[in-house]
Amino acid sequence: MEEKIKITLPDGSVREYPKGVTGLEIARSISEGLARNVLAALVDGEIWDATRPIEKDAQVRLLTWNDEEGKYAFWHSSAHLLAEALEALYPGVKFGIGPPSERGGFYYDVDLSEVESLKGRGLSEDDLPKIEAKMKELARQKNPYVRKEVSKQEAIEFFKKKGDPYKLELLEELNDGEITFYQQGNFIDLCRGPHIPHTGFIKAVKLLNVAGAYWRGDEKRPQLTRIYGITFPKEAELKDYLHKLEEAKKRDHRKLGKELELFTFSDKVGAGLPLWLPKGAVLRERLENFLRRAQVKAGYQQVVTPHIGKKDLYVTSGHWEKYGKDSFQPIRTPEDEEYLLKPMNCPHHCEIYKSRPRSYRDLPLRLAEFGTVYRYEQSGELHGLTRVRGFTQDDAHIFCRPDQVKEEFAKVIDLVLYVFKALGFDEYTAQISLRDPNNKEKYFGKDEDWERAEREIIEVAQEKGLNTVTVEGEAAFYGPKLDFMVSDALGRKWQLGTIQVDYQLPARFELEYIGADNQRYRPVMIHRAPFGSLERFVAVLLEHCAGNLPLWLAPEQVAVLPISDKYADYADQVMSRLMEEDIRGFVDHRAEKIGRKIRDAEVKKIPYMLIVGEKEAEEGNVAVRRHGEGDKGTFSLEDFIKHFKEETKIAD
Repeated sequence: MEEKIKITLPDGSVREYPKGVTGLEIARSISEGLARNVLAALVDGEIWDATRPIEKDAQVRLLTWNDEEGKYAFWHSSAHLLAEALEALYPGVKFGIGPPSERGGFYYDVDLSEVESLKGRGLSEDDLPKIEAKMKELARQKNPYVRKEVSKQEAIEFFKKKGDPYKLELLEELNDGEITFYQQGNFIDLCRGPHIPHTGFIKAVKLLNVAGAYWRGDEKRPQLTRIYGITFPKEAELKDYLHKLEEAKKRDHRKLGKELELFTFSDKVGAGLPLWLPKGAVLRERLENFLRRAQVKAGYQQVVTPHIGKKDLYVTSGHWEKYGKDSFQPIRTPEDEEYLLKPMNCPHHCEIYKSRPRSYRDLPLRLAEFGTVYRYEQSGELHGLTRVRGFTQDDAHIFCRPDQVKEEFAKVIDLVLYVFKALGFDEYTAQISLRDPNNKEKYFGKDEDWERAEREIIEVAQEKGLNTVTVEGEAAFYGPKLDFMVSDALGRKWQLGTIQVDYQLPARFELEYIGADNQRYRPVMIHRAPFGSLERFVAVLLEHCAGNLPLWLAPEQVAVLPISDKYADYADQVMSRLMEEDIRGFVDHRAEKIGRKIRDAEVKKIPYMLIVGEKEAEEGNVAVRRHGEGDKGTFSLEDFIKHFKEETKIAD
């Protein structure tokens, strides 16, 4: 008799199929329409080819373009299609890696130094349309992506014959029994997969740009050519994406930061070290004060720690072992001590906890700090404020009893959601980030501590009714976490707030409290940062609102615009009264026509423009314009102040 296996579907139903059934066959048994749209399958939590045989009982979810995992397989397959096109057009090309990109789409790193047709000029963006056309031609052939398990020796012989040194280097790190090739058409690649059933799913192609990338991110290794691309199953989706891409260029926080005079960078200061200009400093201060007020109400105590710490501090915490290579090199003192620029705040807060004995009555102890930290990022990875070498975290650490963990975790969720609401982030997903069950050596601590911490996060997220996704392998080395993935106005996802449950650092630092029974116990530590970092948060916020910051947050809230010099004194009186009410702004005393002053204020995205002339000066009024909305009528100055206060009260 034919051997059967049991397949559990997402709705909980269980179906029997012959052993060796594929995800595509399961889809076809449900409906032909589903089968036409299946890109891959999630088998026991792992993404598989839809055509790969399933040999044992499994939980299966069929993946389409509507699933993130489906897009992952689609764009991974598109990277292979790009490689096939490059090999056809440029004989002699050598291949590095070609994964899906974190921000959507894909890239492939290639070595074109031995391609005769490109010698002396290299690949440029002018070459991309020709490569796109070749990709579309190959996609129409509907060539299947075929998976083949190969021995290490067979793989080495193949890539030696082909002359692909980068693939041979990758093979050095792999073992027999874990090596697979994928082939579509005439192209064969070393790859774990997964891939879509065939190239015909790829209907729309756009190669976005060409950049340089060091092999394996090492500046001492060869520089390869990185080609970025995006593909879609429908042409209309590509058009929509390209429209959003143009809008994203207008919203680029680096462009807005320059136009709004918020921040700058200097080669003499150092790459990845932002300099906050006066208006940017006001913006930071407003954000900090906003969160400080909320934290005081929530029972947090503010602390301050140094910008450096002894290397031994981070050895104790485990950060040196796990992330030493991402830190700046140690600073040596004349006494031969070793210090580090502070890469994180939590070890310092552990030492503050240890500064005196603690009782169960002292807990929870909530310590908060806007602490600047420093981490080495390769120069090629730096990007505006989103990837920097020095950044300020809105860090806090809650030391609590084990029975307080869930309550404290829930309160932090409330704080994060309060921040999101105040700043207009309405769409978000809570990502439950767990450890990789198949690679536990990456993490510190006992299984029972991890299991308890993961269970607590899952239960609180459910009790709060959060829209969650669960991802294995994304936990911190000391504990699982809840990451908030925020969607901006263009639908892009950013990781902002994070909350982590940690049973490990209290043990590593030997933290204790005296319980009600006069015995010694270990506290639990909750790490949290609603903003994440001020730099990254400001970048995302600027792009989300296109530089039109909420009124309460805008560095300059009002521009007073006198029609001529005759009304300069009245304009100054208006500004003086506004300043008494803590309303930020300036008087435009330039000898320009009022139309020019209005246009300039609009470009600077000043929320309110108060125009004053003869009539306004005589009656004590102001003519009000709102940025992007136009005239709002004439107000008495006191009525405008009242209106302004109503609009900004959300930040109080």
